[in-house]
Amino acid sequence: MRRNLLPVAALLLGTLFLFLGNGLHGLLLPVRGAVEGYSNEVLGLLGTSWATGFVIGCFAAPKLVMRVGHVRAFSTFVSLIAVIALLTGIVVDAHWWVLLRAITGFCTAGTSMIVESWLNERATNESRGMIFSLYISITLLGVVGGQMLVGVFDPETTILFMICGIVYCFAIMPTTMSTAASPQPLKSVKIDLPNLYRNSPVSFIGILLIGIANGAYGTLGAVFGTRAGLDAGTIAIMLSVTIFLGALMQFPAGKLSDRIDRRYVLAALSLLAALAALILLIFRPTDPGMMILFVAIYGAAANALYPIAVAHANDFAGADEFVKVSGGLLLLFGIGTIIGPTLGGPVMTLMGPYALFAVTAMAHLTLSAYAIYRSRLRAAIPAADRENMPNLPISASPMGTAESLQLDPRATPLRDQDGQEQQSGEEVRA
Repeated sequence: MRRNLLPVAALLLGTLFLFLGNGLHGLLLPVRGAVEGYSNEVLGLLGTSWATGFVIGCFAAPKLVMRVGHVRAFSTFVSLIAVIALLTGIVVDAHWWVLLRAITGFCTAGTSMIVESWLNERATNESRGMIFSLYISITLLGVVGGQMLVGVFDPETTILFMICGIVYCFAIMPTTMSTAASPQPLKSVKIDLPNLYRNSPVSFIGILLIGIANGAYGTLGAVFGTRAGLDAGTIAIMLSVTIFLGALMQFPAGKLSDRIDRRYVLAALSLLAALAALILLIFRPTDPGMMILFVAIYGAAANALYPIAVAHANDFAGADEFVKVSGGLLLLFGIGTIIGPTLGGPVMTLMGPYALFAVTAMAHLTLSAYAIYRSRLRAAIPAADRENMPNLPISASPMGTAESLQLDPRATPLRDQDGQEQQSGEEVRA
C-alpha cells in the first residue's frame, strides 16, 4: 500500500488543500451574501454561474493545458482561484460575485482535470481502485473541513476570505514541488445524449432531476439556514452532515440495488428524500435539532441517488462504454445544477426559505414516479448479468471530469496503439 501511495502523496495533499478552499469559499459566499441582504435570486445565481463555468471548463480547459503544460496550468488556475477568493472579500458586490464565481467554476474544472489525469498517470491497474477511493474520500473530507471553518470565525469579517486564499496557496505547493513527470494529454469524452436516452431513459431523466435537486440545495442550503435563523456554525454542521450521511448511505443502497431492480431503489430513495423535504416544507421546524434531523434524512437519501443512476445506465451499455455513458451523465448533472439554483432562488423569494424544499421535493417525486413508470415498460437486467457496484465512495456532489471517469475502476483499461493494456504512465513512456 505504501509503495502505491508514495508516488501520489504530494498530489493528494495538494488536493486536500484545494477542496478545503472549495468547501470554505463555496459556503462562505452564500452565508455572507445573506448577511449583506442579497436577494435569493442573486444567491442562486452564485451556484448557477459556478456550475456554468465548470461545464464550460470541462470542454475548454484541456486546450489550455495542452498549450502551457500541466504544472503551469495548474498553478495558474489555483492562483486565479486564490485571487478571486481574496477579491470577493474586498469587493463585496453581488454582480461581481456572480461573475467571479463563474471564473472559479471554470478554473475548478481545470484543476480537477489536471489532478485526476496525474493520478491516472501514476496509478496501476492494481492500485487504481484504492487511489480512486482515497481521492474521493479526500475531496469529501476537504469540502466538509472547509465548511466547518465557517463556524469558527465570523463570516461578516474578511478573515475567512484571507484564510481561503492562504489554503489555496498551500494547494499549489505540493504539485509544483513534485518531481513526478507530467501526465499524458487530457482525455476527451465523446458524448451522445440521444443515444444515452435510448440506452436508459430513467438514468437520463433521473440524473437531470438529481442535478436540479442537488444544485438547488447545494447552493441555497446555506441561504435557507440563514433565513431560518441558524447561525453560521449550525449551518456548517447541517450541510456537512448531509455530505457524510450521503456518502455512508451509498454502501447499503448500492448493495441493495445489486440484488433488486435499481429503479425500485431509485424510486424508494427519491420518495424518502421527497418526504423529508415535504415535512420541512409543511411543518417548518424552528428547533435547530429537528431541522438538522430532517435535513440529514434528506441528504442521506438524495446524495445516494447519483451512483445508482449511473450503475443503472451501465447495466444497459456495452462493457467498454462506461466512460462515454458516465461522461454524458456528468454533463446532464451539470445542466441540472445550473437549473436548480436558478429555479430555487425565485421560489424562496415568493414562498419563504422553506420553499427550497418544494423544488427538491418536486424533482424527487418526479424521479420516483418516472422510475416506477419505466419499470413497467422494460424489464430489469437480471441481477446475475449485472456488474455489481464497486465498494467505493462516490462524491456526494459528483461534478467530476473525464479524467475521474478514466480513474474509476469500472472504466475499461486504456490500450496503446498496438492494443496492449497500459499499466502506468511510466510503462507507457517506456
